[in-house]
Amino acid sequence: MTAVTICDTTLRDGEQASGVVFSVGEKLEIARMLDEAGVPEIEAGTPVMGGEEAEAVRIIAGMGLDARVTAWNRAVISDIEASLRAGVEAVSVSLPVSDIMIKRKLGRERAWLLGRLGEAVSFAKDKGLYVCAGAEDASRADMDFVMEYASLARECGADRLRFADTVGVLDPFTTYARIRQLTDAGFTVEFHAHNDFGLATANALAAAGAGAEFLSATVLGLGERAGNAALEEITMGLGHMLKIDTGVRTEKFRALCERVASASGRSIPCGKPVVGDKIFSHESGIHADGVLKYPAIYEPYEPGEVGAVREIALGKHSGRNAVMYRLSKRGVEINVVEADMLLMKVREMGTRLKRAINDDELLSLCGTQI
Repeated sequence: MTAVTICDTTLRDGEQASGVVFSVGEKLEIARMLDEAGVPEIEAGTPVMGGEEAEAVRIIAGMGLDARVTAWNRAVISDIEASLRAGVEAVSVSLPVSDIMIKRKLGRERAWLLGRLGEAVSFAKDKGLYVCAGAEDASRADMDFVMEYASLARECGADRLRFADTVGVLDPFTTYARIRQLTDAGFTVEFHAHNDFGLATANALAAAGAGAEFLSATVLGLGERAGNAALEEITMGLGHMLKIDTGVRTEKFRALCERVASASGRSIPCGKPVVGDKIFSHESGIHADGVLKYPAIYEPYEPGEVGAVREIALGKHSGRNAVMYRLSKRGVEINVVEADMLLMKVREMGTRLKRAINDDELLSLCGTQI
């Protein structure tokens, strides 16, 4: 299986989520945490915006991170010059490739677009930059034109093509077929997924399976509309499903996600894959009993792999063994008959409170003082 490089764009595409603004300090902290987690590439922002945006990119580029720091640009020379002033070593040069965007957004024709691409990529390469040629809305484009676009980008020196599912309309089967067409033709491909139909992670994994060597992602899937492919999800999927080691330190995910959630003003759902507070919480009697016997019965990977802790919860659906286990953790041993009697009280309280009950409540139910 082809090696995969994760390209995090939380600081650029993630911040484009409605109502999300990172301060310069927050951007620097998130960049540092991404680097400490071993994320190999960080798209730090869009320098041509000027002001704090350009300043943040400049500082991140000078932080001495292990990660390659990149900046996003339109296929405009002045954009690339702004990125050069920011001191980045790599740029994404982006143009839309679907006819709907070429005609309706730009009011141009394909020939004009190809001319703009060649000029921008050649300029960036002449300046010694690593260049990713971005193909915006490639998922709705004519694939013959995407191939032509990719060919010209490569001829002008581009190091890779970013195939963007800009409005999240792909499914994994179509993703695989289109990315495979490009990789079979020898193109180095980055896949950039959006999550409008909830398929961003699946599509990213399909792209990797088809030979994409780079996958774009954001922490928590933060991004425009329904967001992007989530860094934490695709990294775990690559490792466990496709057996691809990205080198990312997954145990850092929880702290990283919490910081991004705080900076963005977005909460992390308790059932969020990989980093949700309750994804290793087991209440159902059958499930809790299975996990207590052998965790892999009901868990796809160890909680510690993502910095989490397993919980045996008590509530309406609990079983006897869970009650005995929770009490034993507090140094209280009871027999089976006592456990069955206590279980009825636990279920009644859980139903009444509409939540799991804590240890203090459990001890109170069994008449034991802490």
